Amino acid sequence: MRASLAVLFVGVMVLGAGIARSQAPSATTPPAEHKAIAPGDIQWGDPPPVFNKGAKFSVLYGDPTKPTVYIVRLKMPAGYKIMPHWHPTDENVTVISGSFAVGMGDKMDAKVKGLPAGSFFSMPAKMHHFAVAKGETIVEVAGMGPFQLTYINPEDDPSKQRASATP
Repeated sequence: MRASLAVLFVGVMVLGAGIARSQAPSATTPPAEHKAIAPGDIQWGDPPPVFNKGAKFSVLYGDPTKPTVYIVRLKMPAGYKIMPHWHPTDENVTVISGSFAVGMGDKMDAKVKGLPAGSFFSMPAKMHHFAVAKGETIVEVAGMGPFQLTYINPEDDPSKQRASATP
């Protein structure tokens, strides 16, 4: 019995050591970097083509085009609309500043919930929704990439409108 326990103990120790080695960074993989960005240091640029012009976009963490965790911000002018759409992955949104009116469904209508700065909402994959910025608004979106946005009405997709306008 003691011999069996000793073999089991040695096996657990070997397995544990193997797991610890597999979790340690390799000599060829650089360690992850600490990242801290003050509000004034955020680099804003144009949003992806699936968003209407007028907004600004910043990638804070990760790469939204890859299958990994990402965190982005979208800065929108007053009245900026994101027409009814859905995403293939869950979407987690925090209202950083301004007010964001969010509604569920396939059509923009008056059934929206106004969310002031500090609010959070989460939507499961494939939930149909829309939004309107009330005043200049910044939202932070976190999710698992790749980020995709599919409009309920394909005619609402700004990337398709721009593509058809190009000669």
